[in-house]
Amino acid sequence: MTSKERAYLRGLANTMDAIFQVGKAGISEVLLEQLDHALEARELIKISVLETAPGKAKELANEIATGTNSMVVQTVGNKITLFRQKKKNSKIVFPK
Repeated sequence: MTSKERAYLRGLANTMDAIFQVGKAGISEVLLEQLDHALEARELIKISVLETAPGKAKELANEIATGTNSMVVQTVGNKITLFRQKKKNSKIVFPK
């Protein structure tokens, strides 16, 4: 992913609310499955990491991205933004 594509995705995610939270239970198989379904439906999602989570947001972001086969767009404070483009009928089209 190029820096321009990443900047475009950050701009799209700027107005989004977090739809998932990672808490003291950490990252479970159920959470990864739900995130996988959300990425399939939305392509771009935002996750909030609570203070009780067992790790920092950047560490958890890499673990989640690996588990869901997605890309980390950004981590700011306790927010993680992930992206996985659909193979067909993608809603997000990058500017040229």
